[in-house]
Amino acid sequence: MWCGCREPWTWPLDRRQALAALAALLAAGCATKITPANRDDALRLQEESPSVDLHSHPGFFPSSPVGTDAHLARMETGKVRASLFAAVADGPVIGRRPGGGLYATRDPRPGESYTHTWRQLDAVRGRAAAGKLVLVLSPADLDAPRAQGKPGALLAVEGGDFLEGKLERVKEARERGVQSIQLTHYRVNELGDIQTEPPRHGGLTPFGRDVIREMNRLGMVVDVAHLTHDGVRQAVEVTRKPLLLSHTVLQTNFARSVSAEHARLIAKTGGVIGIFPVNSGGYFGFDGYIQHIVRMIDAVGVDHVGIGTDMDGISPPSFVSFTDYGEWPSIPATLLARGYARADVAKVTGGNFLRVYRETAA
Repeated sequence: MWCGCREPWTWPLDRRQALAALAALLAAGCATKITPANRDDALRLQEESPSVDLHSHPGFFPSSPVGTDAHLARMETGKVRASLFAAVADGPVIGRRPGGGLYATRDPRPGESYTHTWRQLDAVRGRAAAGKLVLVLSPADLDAPRAQGKPGALLAVEGGDFLEGKLERVKEARERGVQSIQLTHYRVNELGDIQTEPPRHGGLTPFGRDVIREMNRLGMVVDVAHLTHDGVRQAVEVTRKPLLLSHTVLQTNFARSVSAEHARLIAKTGGVIGIFPVNSGGYFGFDGYIQHIVRMIDAVGVDHVGIGTDMDGISPPSFVSFTDYGEWPSIPATLLARGYARADVAKVTGGNFLRVYRETAA
């Protein structure tokens, strides 16, 4: 299914949301007209260059609309070369406030985050052992999924909670195949502050700084999604490698969005900001998602933008505008239709991440 100019919403909206959506569509001139040439070029681009989702939880949760195997099939259909499959370290303690926001209801018990994290990652490793996917353990491995005709998975962890303050666990994670650790999630943890709670540490903790240094040493991608602006500023001072901010959007009324200044800190390191498909700030539906991508390109430049869908990690369903890897080619097709150069579209859909991954692993 090609998303192009489809209806911008398929769920009930209140009057305020409907007016905001209409204004956004009028401003965007709903919607991009995708030609057959754009579609064909997008598919060729998918074959020639690696498309990588910078953050996902495909089928990881009981609430996931479809299972992991169905997502893998959709990745094959959409020619998505690989995705960072992220275990959620603080999952056992996350709850939802009456207003809908996620938060940590308590601190995890000793060993709880660690055990939970590896249970999720071992499920991904099990699918690799069963021949359903290819584990990507180095930048060179990104050629293997296409060669084998299977989707690729990079193991990642969302939230350094599983480290439990033990620096040696970073090396353990690396040795067990983890390619990226996101320092914080929905709990103010041993590494730093988060965007959705009042700060306690003034940004990063000394342990958080040490984790970044150790990840740099081991060639692991440091993900600063959910970390506060102050924390990101400090991470930029510490890191010697490009940073990843795997899933966000440019400033809206959404708590997890970032300012242009925040985003430019990531670009300053040579890093990449992944854009996820949230209906926020008046940007609704698939064309709204493309607008989120375009806004970030305008803010930081095309060399620093990627796609981080947060697949199956966004709720409620009315808040997400892209849920099917089979429709991934719609993203490059729409960017091509909007006049972006072919080489620049390839950067956004995966090339920028591959550059960061190579520089980090070097």
